Amino acid sequence: MFKVFLGIISVTLVWGYTWVTMKIAISDIPPILFSSLRLLIGAIPLFILLIIQRKRIKVGKENFKNYLIMSLFMALGYMGILTYGMQFVDSGKTSVLVYTMPIFVTIISHFKLNEKVTIYKMVGLIFGLVGLLFILGTEIINFDPKVVFGELLVLFSALSWASANVFSKLKFKNIDIIHMNGWQLIMGTIFLFIFYLILEPNHSIEWSNAAVLSLLFNGLFSTAFTFVVWFWVLNKIDASKASMALMFVPILGIIFGWLQLGEIITVGIIIGALLICAGIFLNMYNFKSTATIKKQGDVSCEKCIMD
Repeated sequence: MFKVFLGIISVTLVWGYTWVTMKIAISDIPPILFSSLRLLIGAIPLFILLIIQRKRIKVGKENFKNYLIMSLFMALGYMGILTYGMQFVDSGKTSVLVYTMPIFVTIISHFKLNEKVTIYKMVGLIFGLVGLLFILGTEIINFDPKVVFGELLVLFSALSWASANVFSKLKFKNIDIIHMNGWQLIMGTIFLFIFYLILEPNHSIEWSNAAVLSLLFNGLFSTAFTFVVWFWVLNKIDASKASMALMFVPILGIIFGWLQLGEIITVGIIIGALLICAGIFLNMYNFKSTATIKKQGDVSCEKCIMD
C-alpha cells in the first residue's frame, strides 16, 4: 500500500508542477509546436514498453478510426487548445480551469452513457459553476479580451478532455491502454505539427535551457511517467479513491505558480479553487447513495485518460 500511496503522491506532484513548466516553455517555444513535441516525447516510452512486453504495435483497421477520434479530442481539442490559451492565462488559474474536467464528464455521461446523477453530483456541479464565477469574475468586471479569450480556450480544452473520457468508455471496452495512448499521441503529434506549420510558421523559437528542460519534463514525466504510474495505481485500488488526488492538482498548480513565477493569488481564485475542488470530490467520490436524478444503467469509468 505504501508503493500505491507513493505513486499517487508522485503523480499529483508532477501534474501540479506541470503548469509552471508549460508556462516557462511556451515563452520560448511556439505553443502548438511545444504541444506536438511534448506528445512525441511522451509517445516514445509507450512504444518502447510495447516492444519490451512483445505486444503488437501495428494498429488494426477496426481501431484506427477510434484512435483518430481520440487523438482529435486529446491532442487538438485538449493539448493544442489548452497550450495556446495558456499564453494569456496564469499557470495556476489554468490548472484550476482545466480540472473542471470531471464536472463536464458528469454532465456528458448523464446524457451519453445514462449514468446516474446523484444529489451529491448535482451539488458538485453547482459548486463548480459558482467556483468558475469567482475565478472569472475579475475578468468579467475588468474586461481584458486576451485573458478572457485564453480562459475560454482553457475551459474548452477541459470540455474536450471530458469528451475524450466519455468516448473512451463508449468505444474502448477491452483495449490495450498503452497501445491506444501511444498511437493517439503519435497521431496528435502529426496533427499539431501540421497546425504549427499553418498557424505559427513565423513564430520565433529560442531553445533555451529552461524551455528544453520544461519540454522534456512535460514529455517524459507529465505524459509518459504519470501515465504508466497512474494506470498501475488504478489496478491496485478503487478508481474513485485514486481520483481524489485530482483535487490537489489545481491547488498545487496555484502554489507552484506563486512560488516560481510570482503569480498573484487573489481571494477570488482561492475561493473558486476550493469550490471547484469540492465539486470534483462530489462528482468523483463513490458515495453509497440511492438518490438519483435519473435511474438508468450506470456505466462506470475506471481508466479515464489523464494527461
